Amino acid sequence: MDIREKLRILSAAAKYDVSCSSSGSNRCTPPGGLGDACSAGICHTWAADGRCVSLLKVLLSNACKYDCAYCANRRSNDIPRATFTPKELIDLTVEFYRRNYIEGLFLSSAVIKNPDYTMELLVKVAKELRTVHRFGGYIHLKAIPGASPRLLTEAGFYADRSSVNIEVPSDKSLQYLAPEKNFASIYAPMNFLAERKLEYGPTARLRGPSFLPAGQSTQMIVGASGESDYQILSLSSGFYNRQKLKRVYYSGYVPINADKRLPVLTTKPPLAREHRLYQADWLMRFYNFRYDEILDEAHPNLDLELDPKIGWALRHPEFFPVDIQHADYEAILRVPGIGVKSAQLIVSGRRFSKLRLEQLKKMGVVLKRAKYFIYHPDTPASLRRLYPEMVRPLLLPRSKSGQLDLFAGSPLALPA
Repeated sequence: MDIREKLRILSAAAKYDVSCSSSGSNRCTPPGGLGDACSAGICHTWAADGRCVSLLKVLLSNACKYDCAYCANRRSNDIPRATFTPKELIDLTVEFYRRNYIEGLFLSSAVIKNPDYTMELLVKVAKELRTVHRFGGYIHLKAIPGASPRLLTEAGFYADRSSVNIEVPSDKSLQYLAPEKNFASIYAPMNFLAERKLEYGPTARLRGPSFLPAGQSTQMIVGASGESDYQILSLSSGFYNRQKLKRVYYSGYVPINADKRLPVLTTKPPLAREHRLYQADWLMRFYNFRYDEILDEAHPNLDLELDPKIGWALRHPEFFPVDIQHADYEAILRVPGIGVKSAQLIVSGRRFSKLRLEQLKKMGVVLKRAKYFIYHPDTPASLRRLYPEMVRPLLLPRSKSGQLDLFAGSPLALPA
């Protein structure tokens, strides 16, 4: 098989792995080297099938020894198999970079013979790129569960980011869908890399980036098993707090294989649920929400019609309206339609004058949502209390609510 055919097969096989953002690294170009991975990240263009075209996103091999029910590359599937040699991958990366096709490498692999054998090949690619070709571009390297600590440590010195995919949100479901795997084998490399990053962190500031400067990430398949959104967010929260992961990615289940262990989809893949999980994840990472505030056992799943921030607001009418002229930053940040930047502008701007609705709009506040949750001198006295049963239909898409705006004809009825 020639290298073009290998590239076609193995780049297509990598499209199901979505955990490939490149922000967070600050590796500089070595003297006389090529490529750069600055802290601003790499500009990405996403192909329609999920591939990132500014990174060479590819598998080392799709000849897997495992037979996971949800995986396109499982050993029981009758598909074309291919495996790169390290030299082929190194040459591809360097030549693609010189032609300005890519700015970095995202390298994963199926488990070929055993974890150590596979990890050793991945490390060899990254090591030769860094030491022989003096490649300073971004490298994302998969950490193979079960690989030895020595290989994981070596990988951390050559890669900008590493990831171990958790795949399914509970150990019970993972063992049902992938009997050869378990959570313990996945957590082990995550914890090891997190500990090594803490260990090598202080010295990195003295001699440049040394160990995973862009941290770790992981990915979960949503909808292949029966876990609730509450369970998924609880797991993600643990990753952020304990393993200090940079990102958790959510991938809506796509029925690739016909397997009796997998659910049969009668509708489209759960892309709306995937989108809501990303929004909830954003609330945890940037808006200081806890996972058990966004959802709880009484409300275990996200509302597919409204974003999670609005859902929280409607369940806590006692918190509103928020007086934007006097409330603290944390309270303002919880108002639907107000983001991090606009909340900062509100807190700094109100020191000089009272903020009017026109000013809020210029600050980036989405008034068509925020107007129901804030106290403002322009708010009619009769509307200074939040009634969730009245507000919810007004926040739904017009085709679903079929109702007129509660604020029609009032000073708050501004275009947003």
